[in-house]
Amino acid sequence: MAKNTPGGKAWVVAVSMGYGHQRTAYPLRDLSPDGKLINANDYEGIPSGDKDIWSSTSHFYEFISRFKRVPLIGSAVFYLYDRFQKILTFYPKRDLSRSTIALGQAFRLIRKGWGKDLMQRLSAKKIPLVTTFFTTAFMAEEWKYPGEIYCVTADADVARGWAPVEPGKTRIHYCASTDRVFERLKLYGIKEENIHLTGYPLPKENIGGKGKDILKKDMRLRIVNLDPSGRYISEYGSIIRENLGKLPSTAGRPLTILFSVGGAGAQKEIGMKIVKSLRDDVKSKKVKVILSAGIRRETMNYFTSELKALGFREPFNDGAEILWAIGLHDYFAKFNEALRATDILWTKPSELSFYCALGLPIIIAPPIGSQEDFNREWLLRVGAAMNQYDPDYAHEWLFDYLKDGWFAEAAMHGFLEAEKMGAYNIEKLVAQ
Repeated sequence: MAKNTPGGKAWVVAVSMGYGHQRTAYPLRDLSPDGKLINANDYEGIPSGDKDIWSSTSHFYEFISRFKRVPLIGSAVFYLYDRFQKILTFYPKRDLSRSTIALGQAFRLIRKGWGKDLMQRLSAKKIPLVTTFFTTAFMAEEWKYPGEIYCVTADADVARGWAPVEPGKTRIHYCASTDRVFERLKLYGIKEENIHLTGYPLPKENIGGKGKDILKKDMRLRIVNLDPSGRYISEYGSIIRENLGKLPSTAGRPLTILFSVGGAGAQKEIGMKIVKSLRDDVKSKKVKVILSAGIRRETMNYFTSELKALGFREPFNDGAEILWAIGLHDYFAKFNEALRATDILWTKPSELSFYCALGLPIIIAPPIGSQEDFNREWLLRVGAAMNQYDPDYAHEWLFDYLKDGWFAEAAMHGFLEAEKMGAYNIEKLVAQ
């Protein structure tokens, strides 16, 4: 592998389609020469033809995600769409290197010029290219990008589309988020020496370096809030002290739940059901609910209107809070800061599934798409999450699980079992 330019800098390239690929790239921003991310589908000077191809893909995905909520027909249409990106069963292990129709179509567009402009621009500086989207990695290879190419996976398992048409010949290096992804890519025909088990890149500001000082500090407060009866702490105190140190007597804040919607604004209604169910506890400051609206103004307006209807007053600092920003960089910064004082993360099993490694027990909202089914399976296998029950009755089942110490146990499972150092591992790999 060729040595990198001084400083170990690299282009970090994502795509602005939902939040997943950009959220995955955000912790790697320090690799970039100017600390900024590049969006392959939205950069200054992008040719109109390239822009049109990207836009049609992005708009279709968002439409399908929203349309899924339409009774009967919505689920049927989404099922047909999902078949094209479906992840096949892992067992029995067999050769899965054969290309797909969708992959062939993508390569035909690339060979006609899609992505050529971006790769020519980036080639002016011969440094590694790190991307969180497989299509961008394919573009780099097809258009002879002069530096090393790294592709970071963003789910607990990946579809055939993550590997190129001729996987055995690729020079792309994959940063695998899980051991299953590592093994899956081998079934797709990627050479083992091109696959690196790095783990998913989590925000470094939530970890605190090799010693994990920030993460451990936050975990100590979280465990106290997640085990009000002391049941888990009394039984597993030695494990807690060994990994986190001495716990404080109180967290000094109410139990805090962060509900996160997807990039297309899907499932925002679940967030309001949570607040309605827990309304008395929220108003009495026993519980705090953070509704993460992302960067979609319509989602923020929805939460605002619904909170007002429940009797909450702006600026919503009386137990219910809306997390929102105009741009994704600011949103991710606010989101990561909010996570430090969050006790339970409630979300569909997107790339946020990996945030269980921060010691955040996850309540899993219904998955959207094949990859999220596999993310849910991984979360449950790790023991860091539970499927949501009826959110209308969260005021009943949530406190039952809290009293039993289950959330504290799930927090420790995620902290101990899931990889936390992915961002550091990827930086080290790229800089070698």
